[in-house]
Amino acid sequence: QVQLVESGGGSVQAGGSLRLSCAASGYTYSSYCMAWFRQAPRKEREAVAAIDSDGGTVYADSVKGRFTISKDNAKNTLYLQMNSLKLEDTAMYYCAADGDRCGLWVGYFSNWGQGTQVTVFS
Repeated sequence: QVQLVESGGGSVQAGGSLRLSCAASGYTYSSYCMAWFRQAPRKEREAVAAIDSDGGTVYADSVKGRFTISKDNAKNTLYLQMNSLKLEDTAMYYCAADGDRCGLWVGYFSNWGQGTQVTVFS
């Protein structure tokens, strides 16, 4: 059974940084596509970034140049380094995983964590 547990969220002033982590278990971590999504109140869940089994990455235009997705296969952990945070980055951030498909679409992913809240204030 796939388990994903996010951590690292919090409150940060605009322009600051946070690093999110997602601890994974229950599957062959290195062979899966991993991704970060976010959902703000009254908005649909949107993709932030994804990383495939070979380490290839893709980002939403809104975070390119500010966020970096990475993973440590030895630790079964996914990361999201977020720099130059903006007010509009405020959302619940979710980790997702799937063994078959990869990309910036919520429909690709069948496994989800519970989320970690990121709040950016001015």
